[in-house]
Amino acid sequence: MALARQDDRFADFDRHRRVVDTASGPAGYVDVGDGPVALFVHGVGTSSHLWRRVIDLVDAHRRCIAVDLPAHGSTPVAPDQDLSLGALARFVADVRTALDLGEVDLVANDTGGAVAQIVAARDPARLRSLTLTDCDTHDRVPPKAFLPSVLAARAGLLAPALRRLARDPDRARRRMFGSGYQDPDRLGDDLLREWIRPLATAESARRYQSLIAALRPDDLLAVEPQLARLQVPTLIVWGTDDAFFPLTDAYWLRDTIPGAGEVVELAGARLFFPDERADELAEPLLRHWAATAPTVS
Repeated sequence: MALARQDDRFADFDRHRRVVDTASGPAGYVDVGDGPVALFVHGVGTSSHLWRRVIDLVDAHRRCIAVDLPAHGSTPVAPDQDLSLGALARFVADVRTALDLGEVDLVANDTGGAVAQIVAARDPARLRSLTLTDCDTHDRVPPKAFLPSVLAARAGLLAPALRRLARDPDRARRRMFGSGYQDPDRLGDDLLREWIRPLATAESARRYQSLIAALRPDDLLAVEPQLARLQVPTLIVWGTDDAFFPLTDAYWLRDTIPGAGEVVELAGARLFFPDERADELAEPLLRHWAATAPTVS
């Protein structure tokens, strides 16, 4: 079936795309709005575009920077690049340094949430606030539902399978991303193309596979003592129908991070609710930011 669903926000968001050289290599990102900086981090399989609808609702209050992790969006990955969670956290910190961002409000989803926890634990003084949506916690990296993909990646079998899926976008919409949406048809064609683009060549698919194969809990577990002392004001927003990250993970984070306050439950929401139900994230996010009384940097 030919692709037909369009998203006007996609092209507008893409006009704000930039690339910066960092100590971890080139980093693609989108830079929208003015004011104190909010830094958005996506997870495996998506890109900075995951945040475009949320940013559209909050960019009057923040300068919103959404980064593309290595092997996603417009960020390349070197053949020998370290793709562990710890290295991804260093990449995000290097973006912050290269752009001279100072103190930021850090917002994250999925694997990006594990990365954000490491960033926060390593350098809490650089954070004004932290917001975590459905993401990896504790030793649950990868989540059980994603483990077959990780094992296939470690066996070298994932890249060819994903390349075959990517040649059939409608099938990819359901097989690769469908479980993350309440309604997979809400995933627009432009966004779908963006998310399967890293699978376009055998080489890029192999590098993407390397990132999946590197998903292990070690770096997240290593910072757990620091997380248990983290006083950064932390908001947790969680979908109650997530196939990967159960609601109990949200309350584990609340009970582990001293700076955590409320857990906002989104009934029926799944992993990619920042795209599908952006307004229900933007409202508590703005409330959370207002409570931190930021100073303009």
